[in-house]
Amino acid sequence: MLIRDAKKGISHDIWEVSKREGISADQMRGLLASGQVVIPKNAARTFPARAVGKYMSTKINANVGTSKDYDNPGNEVEKARVAVKYGADAVMDLSTGSDIDAVRRLLVKEIEVPIGTVPIYHAARKRKNVVDMSSDDIFNSIREHAKDGVDFVTVHCGVTLSTLDRLKKDPRVMNVVSRGGAFTVAWMLHNEAENPLYKEFDYLLEIAAEHDLTLSLGDGMRPGCMADANDRAQFMEVLTLGELVGQCREKEVQSMVEGPGHVPLDEVGSSVSTMKKLTRDAPLYLLGPLVTDIAPGYDHIVGAIGGSIAGMHGADFLCMVTPSEHLALPTADDIREGTVVTKIAAHVADTVKEGQRELARARDLGMSRARGDLDWAKQYELAINPEQARHIRETRMTASDACSMCGDLCAIKIVKDALKESHR
Repeated sequence: MLIRDAKKGISHDIWEVSKREGISADQMRGLLASGQVVIPKNAARTFPARAVGKYMSTKINANVGTSKDYDNPGNEVEKARVAVKYGADAVMDLSTGSDIDAVRRLLVKEIEVPIGTVPIYHAARKRKNVVDMSSDDIFNSIREHAKDGVDFVTVHCGVTLSTLDRLKKDPRVMNVVSRGGAFTVAWMLHNEAENPLYKEFDYLLEIAAEHDLTLSLGDGMRPGCMADANDRAQFMEVLTLGELVGQCREKEVQSMVEGPGHVPLDEVGSSVSTMKKLTRDAPLYLLGPLVTDIAPGYDHIVGAIGGSIAGMHGADFLCMVTPSEHLALPTADDIREGTVVTKIAAHVADTVKEGQRELARARDLGMSRARGDLDWAKQYELAINPEQARHIRETRMTASDACSMCGDLCAIKIVKDALKESHR
């Protein structure tokens, strides 16, 4: 187990990620042992490790997966390849199509980044109706995913009877928008019983420990619109997740916490800070957050705005949003756009984040110098999406060595030439 190994000394994975993150191996070991950093990596898999958490560079995740209407596993694997090509640090399979096992197993086999899943989707597909799932269905699905080599799973353990009672007392505009959270709420109401993932959390920890499976403690009560942000139901769940993080650490199981969602711009910082405080500084994994509700088709940009601010305040892991959010299953082009925009957001956060500021700003400084020198090869090398930068410039060329916006009237070129002349 990675936490147990970290308590003993410096493993290969710890050494590998410490070099990538620019910190000492001993500091990395301490952060992993304390649970402030996770390295999602199933014991059965071999790939370059990635670390998520305190002092680490902000990571991004890309979601793929089939649906009933678009049920082609091969397409989803291709989307995953596109996401990794453009900078995704992890891929989650959210498949709900007819062959729900196919995408997961292909991703584990072919994609060399951490793979995540939401096993309750699998459990729900075993029955005609979501509410007919059994506790065994849920835990057997988690175990099956772990055996297949999945590195982290979203489990909605904080959706409890107490949380549900709070939701009833404080009605929302959009109630529950998390699919896994909705499955859990419907099951609890129909069966008049506590959430099995909360009630039998010790059993979940046993499965996770056996496979070194990282638990991503899901935000079943995340707000689906700004009007519902930072309400009592959300923070009732967060309080529970904080307690469960403590239990994970006692059993040496890696865990991170998921968060909102839709949050007004001026509440993003306080939301992140509060969640980090209540969950014992566990790595924080956010969807967005989206800072306006009125931009369908452009929600990847909305999510990037919120993601940069969230990262500045301590969010560790950003789940990309695509232009298809709220509208349709994303295409490969949507995945590319969402990944690139989220990668930009993560870098922006890193330029002010403790532990990453110097490394991130060094890249910006390198770009500035390359622009000052009109060194196009270096600019492409440092660009987040070199392919796009090269395409734009080279399809609209100029006879000048500047860009075609200014050509011979380039400010940088004019002043550089004038300074040269003045020194003769």
